[in-house]
Amino acid sequence: MKRFFLLTIFLAGCAARPPGPAGEPPAAPPPPEAPAVKENVAIAGLMESARNDAAAGRLVQAAASLERALRIEPRNPRLWHELARVRVRQGDTVQAANLAARSNSFAGNDAQLRAANQAIIEQSRSVR
Repeated sequence: MKRFFLLTIFLAGCAARPPGPAGEPPAAPPPPEAPAVKENVAIAGLMESARNDAAAGRLVQAAASLERALRIEPRNPRLWHELARVRVRQGDTVQAANLAARSNSFAGNDAQLRAANQAIIEQSRSVR
């Protein structure tokens, strides 16, 4: 029984000791793949799918892909803009203008995107 107790203490001491030479900290585990990388791949795939669907006239599917992408990355101004373009093609210019304005709120200094959003907003105003 005494031998079992000593063996248990010895093994417990070995398990607590860091690997490598004494005084050297244990190696850090490798970093996991960044979630942003996975999200960017998903966003790119959804955007491509939406553009293909829109080009083929499948506007409901295009909107669904963009809405799914926006659930992943809600502050992406390009996604909001693309959804606004789909809504224009669907004839929902009021919602398109709102989506373009939302895109502008996230666009920062992207003058080209802001101009494209402004064109959608103006088109919506002229239809009303």
